[in-house]
Amino acid sequence: MVKDQKFYDILGVSPDATEAQLKSAYKKGALKHHPDKNAHNPEAAEKFKDLSHAYEVLSDPEKRQIYDQYGEEGLEQGGAGGGMAAEDLFAQFFGGGGGPFGGMFGGGMREQGPKKARTISHVHKVSLEDIYRGKVSKLALQKSVICPKCDGRGGKEGAVKKCAGCDGRGMKHMMRQMGPMIQRFQTVCPDCQGEGEIIRDRDRCKQCNGKKTIIERKVLHVHVDRGVKSGHRIEFRGEGDQLPGVEPGDVVFEIEQKPHPRFQRKDDDLFYHAEIDLLTALAGGKIHIEHLDERWLTVDIIPGECISPGEVKVIRGQGMPSYRHHDYGNLYIQFDVKFPEHLGGEDGAPMSEEQIKALESVLPPRIASSAPPPTDAMVEDFTLETVDAAREGGRARGMAGGEDDDDEMHPGAERVQCASQ
Repeated sequence: MVKDQKFYDILGVSPDATEAQLKSAYKKGALKHHPDKNAHNPEAAEKFKDLSHAYEVLSDPEKRQIYDQYGEEGLEQGGAGGGMAAEDLFAQFFGGGGGPFGGMFGGGMREQGPKKARTISHVHKVSLEDIYRGKVSKLALQKSVICPKCDGRGGKEGAVKKCAGCDGRGMKHMMRQMGPMIQRFQTVCPDCQGEGEIIRDRDRCKQCNGKKTIIERKVLHVHVDRGVKSGHRIEFRGEGDQLPGVEPGDVVFEIEQKPHPRFQRKDDDLFYHAEIDLLTALAGGKIHIEHLDERWLTVDIIPGECISPGEVKVIRGQGMPSYRHHDYGNLYIQFDVKFPEHLGGEDGAPMSEEQIKALESVLPPRIASSAPPPTDAMVEDFTLETVDAAREGGRARGMAGGEDDDDEMHPGAERVQCASQ
């Protein structure tokens, strides 16, 4: 007497059905309800999945024994859940295209492509100068290749035997009873240590010691095209690890742009900070910028243009080259105007009347910052003083930057500063 008859009902067989009867029932139902044959019937797709899952369980003697005794709950707790996809089971049962049933629904099934070795991924850090001009980098890597002495067998011809303990799978299914439940799990085959093959020590290949592969150093020429961005991937197909019976893996280099001391980049545009004095900001002058290709750009500031602190100007067409295009981005320059600490005579003497009149002759008239006091108000005169950091502590800094008192430096604390790129 079985605990749960659901899977038998799905296949339309009795609980005492033989393996041949199970196979015949699955074959009939799978061909009838396959999604490729019932493209406009979603219920058929669900029925196809149920049929495949039921057959996968009942066709495995160990899973069927657990199901008969404990039902679906026993399968889940016993580690037998999951299984292969319905299409994979169908392809395994009927063949991938060459058998009598393979490919009969117009190629709708998933193709089981050849296995492939792992992909070797590497981050290639490149300077902004090299991205601007383009570069070919020679990068060396170590990869596994098929042993040339034994052709990937691991030993002498005919000396490599399939492990009888795991039937060449490298893993063994084990079962143990824990109270009323049976736990089913996989473990590495102790006879072959997971290799699936047995090679006597005296028959092992002397070059690879039975591992079938050796380590080889390979130098690849990586072409970094002009204007590429961080995250760009350069692939070398088939240049990765080699393993017997599988396709060679790939090698992928991912471009990572290094931080630059002078320029910041956003897409195809460059950003540059230029510090100028107050006289240059007002009366004009020149600044010089070293570009990424060793050119020097001389930039004229027109007299009287009056560059404001933080103002941004642009030189069009002097940014980064556009990847795989023939145009360039722009170069944006942000100006920091450095004001003099003092105007006037030597030793901190105040400005003379002549100097003040000279400034008033070229600068716009003064704008009152506030309304004057009433004529009958009591007025006191004060002179501004320079802030003494040791005396004021963090009060002046907090007013200027809006920082909280908690952000002040405490004795013994280290200063951690974020470096702007």
